Amino acid sequence: MSITSTDADAIDRADMERLATGHDAALNDLMERHSTPVFHFLCRMLGNEEDAEDLAQETFVRVYRARESFRPHEKFTTWMFTIAANLARNHFRWRSRHPNVSLEAESDTTGETLGSKLPAQDATPGEQALTAERSVAVRAAVQALPQDMREAVVLCEWEERSVAEAATILDSTPKAVESRLYRARQLLRRKLEKWL
Repeated sequence: MSITSTDADAIDRADMERLATGHDAALNDLMERHSTPVFHFLCRMLGNEEDAEDLAQETFVRVYRARESFRPHEKFTTWMFTIAANLARNHFRWRSRHPNVSLEAESDTTGETLGSKLPAQDATPGEQALTAERSVAVRAAVQALPQDMREAVVLCEWEERSVAEAATILDSTPKAVESRLYRARQLLRRKLEKWL
């Protein structure tokens, strides 16, 4: 039996209510359900696995600190992704003043690139090589987009958020998000012409 989106929202709201009333273990339940999607969102936004791990943890620290200000009529995941998006924006501002490593730079500890950490489909070795090459091109093209367009693409395409939910997370209007998506798709179509 699968859990519907409405059921998941109700479970999240119940956990936030428990957390707000002093049951700190409810944070563990929220983290268990949402840490991977938040980490993947931040990986795609930042292009750096270590920064994404740090900000994913910071997202849940902020959830804990703001537990009493959560409004039960809101969707928890929208609120949580808003926190993560704001942390990513702050990090971009910080990073603009400090040098950054390439998307394809190898981790000092594992020797792997960010691309090798993202989930992949099982396929033949040839298909895997082609898929990996295409993925690198897509990630590089998305990373090269202006920040506002990149946020819209990551939320709506990779995180599968609705335009309305993305607008809430980005503190924007649905029309503005649609416009960013349209412009981003046009740019990506030109940059990725050989892969289409």
